[in-house]
Amino acid sequence: MRNTSRILLNRESLKANLSFLRRMMGQDRLISLVVKGNAYGHGIHAYVPLAESLGMHHFSVFSAWEAWQVKEAANQPCEIMIMGMLFPDELDWAVRHKVSFFVFDLDRLRLAIETAKNLGIPARIHLEVETGMNRTGLERGCWEETCRLLHQNKQWLVFEGLCTHFAGAESIANYARIMRQKKQFGMARAYFASHGHRPKRYHCACSAAAIRYPATRMDMVRIGILQYGFWPSRETFIEYVKNRKRKNDPLKRVIRWESEVMSTKRVAEGDFIGYGTSFLASRPMHIAVVPVGYSHGFSRALSNSGHALIRGRRVPVIGTINMNALSLDITDVPEVVPGDEVVLIGHQDDQEVSVASFSEMSSQLNYELLTRLPMDIPRQVYPITPSDAPKSS
Repeated sequence: MRNTSRILLNRESLKANLSFLRRMMGQDRLISLVVKGNAYGHGIHAYVPLAESLGMHHFSVFSAWEAWQVKEAANQPCEIMIMGMLFPDELDWAVRHKVSFFVFDLDRLRLAIETAKNLGIPARIHLEVETGMNRTGLERGCWEETCRLLHQNKQWLVFEGLCTHFAGAESIANYARIMRQKKQFGMARAYFASHGHRPKRYHCACSAAAIRYPATRMDMVRIGILQYGFWPSRETFIEYVKNRKRKNDPLKRVIRWESEVMSTKRVAEGDFIGYGTSFLASRPMHIAVVPVGYSHGFSRALSNSGHALIRGRRVPVIGTINMNALSLDITDVPEVVPGDEVVLIGHQDDQEVSVASFSEMSSQLNYELLTRLPMDIPRQVYPITPSDAPKSS
């Protein structure tokens, strides 16, 4: 049995993106690939072996569930860092498997120490300090107690990192706030160092900060959207090209989403197409039905506004997008038959449907649209090499 669509990951595109990132960040700076949200919709189980085959061995995730998926997918030893959710009963697993994790409150720090003592294995921690994001992070009033616990439990803690998270580095509107956060992090760094606590790594920069604020790159950068071939925002891209002679985009899109024509139909002028009355045929029309709908991640908001590619032509979505199907106007594309390839995201001949075009039409961010692609759509790498192949389950 086959899924009604498939997602293809372009190995050469990722290779180009990683080369760009290494040049930008410096060869000696660790790049942690953020693969939360099912690798931004690209699929952890296909993406992690692909990234490994290109020399990447540090992955950041949001939760223990995602960390487990990375560990299952990996073909080689790798470092995994949990930046968010870790249920108390999952700490045991993380410590046993030497998975590092953010500590952003004293309760988690105490529980990490207790778990490490019970197992006889040190917990690998990253202290996240509050600098102005006001989401998670150790408040200034907790630093003294944190230092005391670190000092008393040196044998049970590996101080992997001191870190923070910037509140919107992709937008110039947040410049003053980011500068305040940077200053606050400098104070935290000095405070912990003055109390004898220096981590293996200092890290703050996400994709946007790594591009816009080079001083925030420090020992490690946490790169999310850039690796997949997308800019965090238009402002970030402008920041990159503004002082360069060549204004071209160096990033390559890794993802391609494709399906096929399920059926075709002739519709008379004056007939409505699909559910309701959202589209009226203004001429005799020929339509193609594609077995992809909003349950597959193709937003209902793209009804009568989205596009796809068939036979190298860009064709509009017509009518209301259903749970499992959408209709395309192929009146001006001759000889379309069931089984013809339909590109929903990506290139076909010299035409492209970009994720950005989707997000603009549906009022979604690139991030949102990508991570809404269901996990059960099969992901495949092309061209494939033995080292790219995901583990069999």
